[in-house]
Amino acid sequence: MSAAPHRIDAFRAPLFVSWQLTRDCDLACVHCCTGSAPGKALRDELDAGEALRVAADIVASEVPYAMLCGGEPLVVPHFLDVAEALGRGGVELKVETNGQRLDDVTLKRLARLPIRSIQVSLDGDTEATYAKQRAGGSLAKAHAACRAIRAAGLPLEVTFAPSRITIDEAEAVVARARSLGAFRFNSGALMRVGTAAKRWDRLEPTAEQYARFRDVLDRSSAAGGPMELCYTPFELADALRESLREPPATLLVLPNGWVKASAALPQVCADLRRDSLAKAWTAYREAWHDPTLVAAANAAIEAPARFADANRWQVTWVRRDNATEVA
Repeated sequence: MSAAPHRIDAFRAPLFVSWQLTRDCDLACVHCCTGSAPGKALRDELDAGEALRVAADIVASEVPYAMLCGGEPLVVPHFLDVAEALGRGGVELKVETNGQRLDDVTLKRLARLPIRSIQVSLDGDTEATYAKQRAGGSLAKAHAACRAIRAAGLPLEVTFAPSRITIDEAEAVVARARSLGAFRFNSGALMRVGTAAKRWDRLEPTAEQYARFRDVLDRSSAAGGPMELCYTPFELADALRESLREPPATLLVLPNGWVKASAALPQVCADLRRDSLAKAWTAYREAWHDPTLVAAANAAIEAPARFADANRWQVTWVRRDNATEVA
């Protein structure tokens, strides 16, 4: 460990676990940062028993907050079992969904849990734009999901990915999120990760589009009201720079149980199939003192095209088997 400690070095457990349950999804979004799509589940994703064991470890470690995401978490057969295991254990939950299959039965079960928010992606404010970015999806279904979330008494967050396809509808989406009762609107520059990286020449907004977008966000934020606009740090490089200074107290768990040091980097530091959460947390804290990881982070900050490698996972241990296909 380096001489300069980080704040998290004194924490006995993470404050937040972001858990990608699957790479499977019911949509094929052209900008997906995880590279998820129909039929894209990893061959060695955690099964129900393994996922529930990880959930129990999160509870036992007294982690206060967790997010269930994907891919699309609602396509996972044991999604609600995991959510209930966490929630009944006192872990506050965020669920990140495209809203296409969020039905009343699911909402009723979620409403019994300590839900901090359900986040729905609204990429565009017209069906034509939404369908171009979220292939196979229905904007009407996403809007209906937002209304159903609020009707169930649950907190709604909206997220918006500003690609060249969607960015000119940003102001309308902000207004739509307000009208749907969202308490928070999340956005920022499009991330050059996953599927987006492969289509970057067609998806990256122009400098002029980004300037107009920032103006929309600034004006909307200055207008005040009950909906908070969150868009800083704006660039992925800025977020990574902040992580180098003070790493977040967050574990990012991949569908197969591997733990990444950062969503923006390929380094994997632990495996929850074989490691306890406590051991994974130790490995994560040590990773942010590792010269190799620090060098990789600085290289990506200087050359953002390197973010395209974030899903080409690099492990730091020798596996006893070859079960996992590294993307």
